[in-house]
Amino acid sequence: MRGNRRSDTKPELALRRLLHARGFRYRKDARIEAGDVKVKPDLVFRPRRVAVFVDGCFWHGCPEHCRMPG
Repeated sequence: MRGNRRSDTKPELALRRLLHARGFRYRKDARIEAGDVKVKPDLVFRPRRVAVFVDGCFWHGCPEHCRMPG
């Protein structure tokens, strides 16, 4: 599981660069509490109340790219 990074993955970095270049400002890994649920989304746009999760192939079990640890 050490090979599966939680943050700063290639897709996440690419998305952050694109958003920042277009003038969007966000918080990274900001903790959000909604009732009993506590989460840390990859990107948070606080004024708009939007949370973005960038999940890769491993977490979705993509048959083409996912390699289970063994």
